[in-house]
Amino acid sequence: MNSDCSVAAEKEISAATAPGKKTNFRWVLAVFAFLMTLVAYLDRVNLAVATPAIMKELHFTKVQIGMLQSVFFFFYALFQVPSGTLTEFFGHRKIVSLSLAWWSLFTCLTATCRSFPAWIVVRGLFGIGEAPVYPGLSAAFAGWFPKRERGKAVSFMVAGAKFGPVLGIPLATLITVHWGWRAAFVSFGAAGLVIAAAYYLLLTAYPHESRFVNQAELAHIGDGQPIADAAKKVMPPWNDFFHSGQFWAIGAQFTSAVYINYVFLAWLPVYLLEAHHFSIKQMGFAAALPELAFALGNIFCGVLSDHLIGKGMIGAKSRAWFGGIGLLLCCVGLFGTAMADSKWMTILCLSFALASLGSTMNASWTICSDVAGKFAGTVSGWMNFCGNLVGAAAPLITGWVVTKYGWQAAIVCTAAAGILGAFIWIFVKPDQPLKHRYSESASVAAGS
Repeated sequence: MNSDCSVAAEKEISAATAPGKKTNFRWVLAVFAFLMTLVAYLDRVNLAVATPAIMKELHFTKVQIGMLQSVFFFFYALFQVPSGTLTEFFGHRKIVSLSLAWWSLFTCLTATCRSFPAWIVVRGLFGIGEAPVYPGLSAAFAGWFPKRERGKAVSFMVAGAKFGPVLGIPLATLITVHWGWRAAFVSFGAAGLVIAAAYYLLLTAYPHESRFVNQAELAHIGDGQPIADAAKKVMPPWNDFFHSGQFWAIGAQFTSAVYINYVFLAWLPVYLLEAHHFSIKQMGFAAALPELAFALGNIFCGVLSDHLIGKGMIGAKSRAWFGGIGLLLCCVGLFGTAMADSKWMTILCLSFALASLGSTMNASWTICSDVAGKFAGTVSGWMNFCGNLVGAAAPLITGWVVTKYGWQAAIVCTAAAGILGAFIWIFVKPDQPLKHRYSESASVAAGS
C-alpha cells in the first residue's frame, strides 16, 4: 500500500508542472451527484403524490401516512454517521453506488406492499439504503474539487434534490393517473438501478486513479489542498469533534432547514389540494414551482459564493451569511404563505420561501467539505443525522397540527422553526477548519 501512495504522490507532484489543456472529468462526478439526488427525491415524492390514492385504496389515515414518512426519515437519519465513516474507509465509488442500488430496489418493492406493517418495513429499509448518498458525495467533493469550486459542485447535488420534485410530482401524477401509483414506484426504482451501475463503472475513489483525469486537471484539483493519502485509514476523532462548538452548530443549524424542507416534501401536494382547492392537474404543475425555486436559489448561492470567494472579494466566512440570511428570508416567505388568500399568491410566497431555503442548504453542504477535509464524509453525515433526526418528526407533527388546528397553523409552526436556525448560524465559522488530533499531520503533508 505504501508503494501505491508513492505512485499517487508522484503523480500529484508531476501534475503541478504538467503542460497542456486540463480535462474536466471532475464535473462528471457533479453530474452524477445531480442524477443521484434527482432519483432520490423522485423516489421520495412518489409517496406524497400517491397519498390520496393510497389512502383511498388501503384506507390509511393522515397520521399513518405521516408515520410512513417519519419511519423513512428516522432510519435515514440513524445511518448517516456510519455511512460517512464507511465512505472514508471504502471510498465513495463502492458505497454511493451500493446505496443507490439498495434504495432503488426497495422503491420497486414498495409497489408490492398491501398492509401497513409491510409499508413500515419497506420504508425503513428504503431509508437505510438512501443514507449514504449525501455523506458519500460530500466526501467525494472534498477529494475531487478545489475549495473555490465546491459551492458549484454542491449546487449540482442540492439542485438534483429539488429538480426531483419538479420533475417527479408532475411525472408521478401522470403515471399514477394513467397506470396507477404502483407503476410510478417501479419506474423510478428501475431508473435508479441503471444510474448506480453507471456510477460504479465510470467513477473512481480518487481522481489520480481515473484514466479520464489528466495531469493538468490533477494539478487544478490539488491546488492548495493536502495530498489525499488513499492508504491511510483512521477512525474519526469523535472526542475532538464533540468538544468543538462549531461541530455542534453545524448539526444544529441544519435541523431547522431539514424540518422545513421535509414538511413540504411530505405534504405539499395534499396542502395545495385541501387548503387551496387545486385540482389534481393544477397541483401537479403548481407544486413543482416552489421546488424549482429551491433549485434556483441553491444554484445562485453556489455560483455567487464561489465567484466572490475565488475573486478574493469576500472570505469563506461569507458562506454563513448565505445560510443565516437564507433562513430568515424563508421565514418571511412562509408567513406570507400562511396569510395568502389566493392560489397563486400562495405559490408565489412559497416559491420565495423555498428559494431562500435553497441558499441555506447550499451553504450547509459546502461548509462540510470546507472545514472537515478528509473527514468530510463523517461531518456531513453528522450534520445530516442531526437534520433528519428532527426532520423525521416533521411529517408526523405537521399531520397532527393540521388535524387539530388546520393548515394555516401548520405553516406558521414551520416558519417558527427557521427563526431558531438563523440564530444558530452565528456560531458556524466556515473559514475555520475543525481542529482535531490529525490537523497537524495534515498541515505537514500539505507543506511537504
